[in-house]
Amino acid sequence: MLEFFSPPTSLDSLGFALLIGISALSSFITASIGIGGGMIMLAVLAQTLPINAVIPVHAVVQLGSNSGRAIMLSKHISWKLLVYFAAGSLIGALVGGQLVINLPINILRSILALFILYSAWMPQKWSLPSNAIVLTIGGAITTFLTMFVGATGPFVTALLRTFKLDRLTLVASSAALLVLQHLLKVIVFMSLGFVFEPYLGLMILMVCAGLVGTMIGKSVLLKINEQRFQLALKVLLSALALRLLWQVAVV
Repeated sequence: MLEFFSPPTSLDSLGFALLIGISALSSFITASIGIGGGMIMLAVLAQTLPINAVIPVHAVVQLGSNSGRAIMLSKHISWKLLVYFAAGSLIGALVGGQLVINLPINILRSILALFILYSAWMPQKWSLPSNAIVLTIGGAITTFLTMFVGATGPFVTALLRTFKLDRLTLVASSAALLVLQHLLKVIVFMSLGFVFEPYLGLMILMVCAGLVGTMIGKSVLLKINEQRFQLALKVLLSALALRLLWQVAVV
């Protein structure tokens, strides 16, 4: 049993412990502010795991983390938004991939970063319309973006901000949408033949640590002032968008 939860051969004990701790921290950040944890987790995974395992393992851990957050905040989920997003995600998974897969990675990163900055800071009268068509198209695009740029939580959150949701509904609905997105991603990697077995023990421990971080983050979310939450969300969205643009500039 202990061997099952030992580090995979590609990871030493220090890296193993680091990933478990980062899982708790990243879940706390996402649960309390709404975004950011997924990209932090992706950055650390990229430094510790073989490159071909980074996005598949990230998908499983984020599926578990977002599932826990969605369950804890289930009464605040806007199910109508989930239906529209799901329709777009399925369309994107079946049809849109061939359109996106041929684009250079830096073009995808630039589009994502600029959209996030636009959604975070543009005056409300200039923002995208908050309707089913926009959300469905957003679901289709972001489902395929996540296969190439990894964590698209900021894109999903920026998309939901156009609906003027309160902080609890925003965090809960974003978690539900990301559950669907990461589930589709896991299915795709399984169909492509990625072997998850060597990382099962690590992923289980990371998901458990993430649930602890989510529970602590939820208590912060319930206490934070709405105005401060929105400001913190804008600042963090901007930081993550600028990080994407920096990646484009240095490559």
